[in-house]
Amino acid sequence: MKNYEIMMLPHGSGVVKVYIYNFLESKGRVKVYASLDDQVVSSTGYNKKRTIVKALSKLYKRTVSQE
Repeated sequence: MKNYEIMMLPHGSGVVKVYIYNFLESKGRVKVYASLDDQVVSSTGYNKKRTIVKALSKLYKRTVSQE
C-alpha cells in the first residue's frame, strides 16, 4: 500500500485523520482508515466518496456510543 492520501479534519475533541489507500487504481477497492485519538475504524469499497463517508459514520457511532 504505497499510494495513499491523508485528510485531516478539525474537530472539537481533536483532529480526525482519514487515510485513503489505492485511490489511483481504476479497478480495485479503496481502503479507508479513520482515526480520532486512540479509536480507529476501517472501511472498504469501490466508490471513494461513499467509502470515506462510511468510515466517518462508523467512527462517529463509536465515539457517540462511548460517551
